[in-house]
Amino acid sequence: MLEHLADLQREALQKLAAVEQIDQLESWRIAYLGKKGALTKALRSLGSLPPEERPVAGKKANELKQVLEAAFETRHESLRAAAIEADLATGALDVTLPGRKPALGRLHPSTQILREITAVFAEMGFQVYRSRDVELDEYNFRLLNIPPHHPARDMQDTFYVDEEVLLRTQTSPGQIHAMREYAPDPIRIILPGMCYRYEQITARSEIQFNQVEGLAVGHNITMADLKGTLVNFTRRMFGEERRLRFRCSHFPFTEPSVEVDMDCIACQGKGCRLCKQSGWLEILGAGMVHPVVLRNGGYDPDVYTGFAFGIGPERIAMLKYRIDDIRYFWANDLRFLEQFG
Repeated sequence: MLEHLADLQREALQKLAAVEQIDQLESWRIAYLGKKGALTKALRSLGSLPPEERPVAGKKANELKQVLEAAFETRHESLRAAAIEADLATGALDVTLPGRKPALGRLHPSTQILREITAVFAEMGFQVYRSRDVELDEYNFRLLNIPPHHPARDMQDTFYVDEEVLLRTQTSPGQIHAMREYAPDPIRIILPGMCYRYEQITARSEIQFNQVEGLAVGHNITMADLKGTLVNFTRRMFGEERRLRFRCSHFPFTEPSVEVDMDCIACQGKGCRLCKQSGWLEILGAGMVHPVVLRNGGYDPDVYTGFAFGIGPERIAMLKYRIDDIRYFWANDLRFLEQFG
């Protein structure tokens, strides 16, 4: 048996050395290392040997298997390298051709529109104030003139962590933080950030969305200042020809309150599917800061006045770029995101 294994090793290595093409290696492997190969047959015949010869023959057979497998791998790598070199020599690869451009990342469209909004308000003297995403019920509702059981709470389905801690439903609680930090000094800030509401996801609503809150508090601030600020912002964002319409509304934290419409950018106010034939598109809510909110923020409402507004950046982007489904912003679909280079 030992002589047979030695002969088998010489034969296998000689034939392996004679293989010149990488696709012929598989035939050699099957002939010697396959399930019906010569080495496998030798291993199966060990049972016919006398018991005292089996350990030595078995050890030799296993060593032979390791030798042949190592020789196979070495020959495979050698033939593969030779094939690559031959391809290069015959011009299969032109190294002078330009390589493929790597895919570059880019800013998310929500980030782009947030930066554009921030830049417009920065030129009007507004500073950015950051507030936290996880809030207390006190700041998110009660200090904004929305006590427990107030009907306005039904307008915002809230993610509660416990009875007092929640994910903010709006950036408005940042108003209280900012006023308490800077009172009694005048302030002019915007508060961008993510908001969360437990709502059904549709083409027009999401459970998370960005919002930009605006706040100005000082002496002799009037509704005219608010209107002028919003008119300037809208025309900077959408064009000088834009017209605005202010409608009376109600928000617990502002009095008086307004909703602001812009003439439809698709039909120029003539009426179309985007504006539901009205000629107008709602873009934000605003109003004069309620005296209760001013007092909760540390300002005397008999001395100070202020205005506030809330803008939905995704809604602004949808209008500006004619996007018809808010779910595109968070679906991570590169076909959508790559359009905003």
